[in-house]
Amino acid sequence: MTRTPGLKPVSTDQSDDILALVISSLEDDKAEDIVAIDLAGKSSMADHMVICSGRSTRQVAAISEKLIDRLKSDLGRLAKVEGKDQGDWVLIDTGDVVVHVFRPEVREFYQLEKMWMTPGAQA
Repeated sequence: MTRTPGLKPVSTDQSDDILALVISSLEDDKAEDIVAIDLAGKSSMADHMVICSGRSTRQVAAISEKLIDRLKSDLGRLAKVEGKDQGDWVLIDTGDVVVHVFRPEVREFYQLEKMWMTPGAQA
């Protein structure tokens, strides 16, 4: 069980449920290049990180907003959100799953996958 300040801790089973909902929501909203990274044992901040892209600032904001709504309505989870107003890079912290929604150019610039992926793994 991990803990993010201000968000209630979740068990591994709940973490997996959150991850499944996140992936499903992103797929439903046509997010591109969805990558889920297992952080268990690599970081105390979360068990999973999900990175994806939207084609425009408008789509990035819409993907993020719908995900936040689904987390609240389906799982009763509140999330901390940063960057939604700009729409270039939105960070959604659910307490145990961290989601990054990027415009493709911004994602390419920061290359978070390379920083967190296991050496030899394909993004």
